[in-house]
Amino acid sequence: MKNFYTICLLLLSIGVFAQEAGKAGELLKNEVKDNEINTQLNSRHATQNNNVTPKVKNRKGTETGRRSSNSTDYRWNYNYGNAEVFLRIPENGRFTVEIGDQMMSNATGKFRFFELPAGSIPISIYDDNFLIYRTRLLLRNNTRTVLDFFSDYGLYLLGNFPQQNQAYGVNEWDDIWNSPYMNQQNNWNGNQSYYGSQENYGTSGYYGNVMSNQEFSQLLKAIKRDADFDDSKIGMISSVAQHSLFNSEQVYSLVKTLSFEKGKLEVAKQLYPKCVDKQNFYQVYKAFSFDSSKRELSAFISNG
Repeated sequence: MKNFYTICLLLLSIGVFAQEAGKAGELLKNEVKDNEINTQLNSRHATQNNNVTPKVKNRKGTETGRRSSNSTDYRWNYNYGNAEVFLRIPENGRFTVEIGDQMMSNATGKFRFFELPAGSIPISIYDDNFLIYRTRLLLRNNTRTVLDFFSDYGLYLLGNFPQQNQAYGVNEWDDIWNSPYMNQQNNWNGNQSYYGSQENYGTSGYYGNVMSNQEFSQLLKAIKRDADFDDSKIGMISSVAQHSLFNSEQVYSLVKTLSFEKGKLEVAKQLYPKCVDKQNFYQVYKAFSFDSSKRELSAFISNG
């Protein structure tokens, strides 16, 4: 009987702590079109898979595969950027990942990209050299973007974490990806700093992938410059909110850009789950003109 209870306890612990595909992070939409799905990476990779070594010609048309020896076009100390992307594909098989102008292929399922430029960068994923997924990542300098990919579920953004003096802050590489799943019981959504404990959360001024003051200022300028009506403004805010978090003061500023209560309520409700300091969300109420709107927002938060 004692062994029976021991086995039951073991199975229960496995069920509680086991990771599950698609249960952590934010799903990034696949932008591959129907006519592109399963297209080959390129003929070069296809040829290599057939164990045929192609003849490579250099600039002078020879087949040595070597460049001219008198070239002095060296790129000393050339810096593309300081962003990083760590992607895990926990499936059997050989995958190829292409981010910007960098490409990596292996069967280990772990892809670590360094010196990536900041900004909106395309990412493509190939299974056995056939395109299966493509989207864009919003990368920031001195920040590591951590992702998980599952063929049947999609690409999930687990969080953006600051590089601290070029230190990785982990003893095991797997912890970089596993940590978000372990924090599910704390309703982890990318808010908690990867390098800090829950007790110290936010005390260093860093909340996951919350927008910096400079980035947020640029967003406000873009909204005021490019969007004349509430529908356009809401569209821009929704697009940015897919990949970013906000503090309550930023949410207030975004809500204030709208003219009508209906749009203000829509944005406030949409950004509440993205707010990293919900204890200060009361500041957002100041953006509303009518008490009825404040009551509706309060009811939404209470029922959430």
